[in-house]
Amino acid sequence: MKTFVCLAAAATLLLMAAPVAAQFAKPEDAVKYRQSALSVMGTHFGRLGAMANGKVPFDAKVAEENAHLVAVMARLPWVGFGPGTDKDPRSKAMSEVWTEQAKFKIAGDKMVAEADKLAAATKTGNLDALKTSFAATADTCKSCHDTFRNK
Repeated sequence: MKTFVCLAAAATLLLMAAPVAAQFAKPEDAVKYRQSALSVMGTHFGRLGAMANGKVPFDAKVAEENAHLVAVMARLPWVGFGPGTDKDPRSKAMSEVWTEQAKFKIAGDKMVAEADKLAAATKTGNLDALKTSFAATADTCKSCHDTFRNK
């Protein structure tokens, strides 16, 4: 039952993500949305990193729950990079997000794919699988930050 509820919640979030771009009244709302989604994803990814790096004990159930949330959240921020959001002073996104949109979309798609692999790896209950997939996901995240995010 708990799995069904989680899957239903994930499906609802995914369905809501597509039309959310049309719901932004102002570009700054989109910036706030994407930053919030990335922040939540980062929090749960950090919890996985703490386990992968031995800073906290490995708990397969907690790892799976956090990886699931990372996979769901990885799908959300991209709609928040719409027109006009490049002018928001709170944005840390580089101009390449808009000038190299195809490259940015590829990076976003890669992040989603790696987050899905991470979620699958945690379902094995194996710490080594978590470590391997965590490293690959972190590399993907870093690559995007290096290319598309101001320091």
